[in-house]
Amino acid sequence: MAWVLVILGDIIEIYSWALIIYILMSWFPNARDTSIGRVLTKICEPYLEPFRRIVPPLGMIDISPIVAFIVLNLARQGIFQLIHWTM
Repeated sequence: MAWVLVILGDIIEIYSWALIIYILMSWFPNARDTSIGRVLTKICEPYLEPFRRIVPPLGMIDISPIVAFIVLNLARQGIFQLIHWTM
């Protein structure tokens, strides 16, 4: 059981890095039009969309990815707590 949680934690960590890269790509013009940008859009947008509906933008700044990243990290910490609890 613990190895499943470890793999899930690793997947969340990889997804967190993909999310960070996707967010940073928004700072560069046409970066999301590249092949990597399109793949990251398909992976990250379904996760970010619910947060964009809940968290309104502050002027031109969209803080919903920050909230989404915090929720993802909380989930990862919860998984690590489950790993320590099962051992």
